[in-house]
Amino acid sequence: MKRLIIASLFASALVGAQAETYTDNARVRSAEPQYENVNVPRNECSSRWVEERGGRSAYESQSGQDRQYGGAILGGLAGGVIGHQIGGGSGKDAATALGVVLGAMTGDHMANDGRRDHYDNRPQEVTQREVQTCRTVYDTQTRITGYRVAYEYRGQNYTTFMHSNPGNFLPVRVSVDPIVQ
Repeated sequence: MKRLIIASLFASALVGAQAETYTDNARVRSAEPQYENVNVPRNECSSRWVEERGGRSAYESQSGQDRQYGGAILGGLAGGVIGHQIGGGSGKDAATALGVVLGAMTGDHMANDGRRDHYDNRPQEVTQREVQTCRTVYDTQTRITGYRVAYEYRGQNYTTFMHSNPGNFLPVRVSVDPIVQ
């Protein structure tokens, strides 16, 4: 019996402590759009025609951009060692020098697959091809992120941020709490 009375008192205390809520409409005084700047990336491409001589572009063959020099160095060392083994006396020095030169030329030819350089004056076949170059460009766009809304409810002024424009009236939730003394 005591438990039933305690449970009843507890339930009635909870009901009395709960706040009563309802919705009403507040008058909107202003709704100012809020903006932000956003960088939007896009590709900007351009095309140009380049001349190729002998299978390589004129730029590459003049600059020696992809030429390899390791083969000439290794070939010169190997040729010098072999030439040094061949000669005798003062001929040993000449054989070493000749071995270095021939080894460097052979190593360079092997490392670069017999490519011709810009100093080669033999006629070359000239062809043209289109080269497209692209880069990322950022355009700044202004977007509305929401609205700063000023509204009035029962003589009090309030502000809030909303994602859309509420119009002339704004629904508000009103809560009434009893003051416990």
